[in-house]
Amino acid sequence: MATFQISGNLISGKRSLPIFDGLRLSQPTFGSPLSVGAYGAGLDRRCFRGLAVRAATTVAPKYTSIKPLGDRVLVKIKSSEEKTSGGILLPTTAQSKPQGGEVVAVGEGRTVGKNKVDVSLKPGNQVVYSKYAGTELEFGGSKHLILKEDDVFGILETEDVKDLKPLNDRVLIKVAEAEEKTAGGLLLTEATKEKPSIGTVIAVGPGPLGEEGNRQPLGIPEGSTVLYSKYAGSEFKSADGSEYITLRASDVIAVLS
Repeated sequence: MATFQISGNLISGKRSLPIFDGLRLSQPTFGSPLSVGAYGAGLDRRCFRGLAVRAATTVAPKYTSIKPLGDRVLVKIKSSEEKTSGGILLPTTAQSKPQGGEVVAVGEGRTVGKNKVDVSLKPGNQVVYSKYAGTELEFGGSKHLILKEDDVFGILETEDVKDLKPLNDRVLIKVAEAEEKTAGGLLLTEATKEKPSIGTVIAVGPGPLGEEGNRQPLGIPEGSTVLYSKYAGSEFKSADGSEYITLRASDVIAVLS
């Protein structure tokens, strides 16, 4: 969901996915014909028909509590960085949207089959969640988010992504280092390095729920080397510069040995 320092340079590669710099989503780098919004919009507006900017819903002061229902959780959003590391004040349009926060309330859970399944998160947990999930609220002078438990990547109680504890069917993988040279010996720049889709499994979640509400363990051992879908998951950079990715177990294609 203390400032998380999963910081470092933006991860380069040929993916067109957004890249996470810390817990803040960095703008993807496009070619010259493309630029967006305050960064110098030049995209064909037809690409954005049907999209709308959604503001947070303000909860009136007369309401003093919010109780999520079902398998939803209420998260107090971590504040955006208002300054650069060099102390330069950022305008609102340039501040990165955080994707981490603290769980402040949880729902009663849900029924699967004949069994009641509680939410696995508890108030006080520090979590990392999917960028576009949930409903934003202004409550008690702070921004909050109501989202489903399944939209939470995992629990992160430290300041380094390598310590992330995945939830449900998610897997944390340390990405293999990209090749520094071509087969002919030419040095590759960061922008031209081929992004690998191979890595080492660092941690796995408890697994998805079965038909009767029991957890189905994932068949992906920690420590194994795996091949995963190229365009899946969310990327992070650890404090030591290592690259990590969180994705669903179904996006892991094979175990290598």
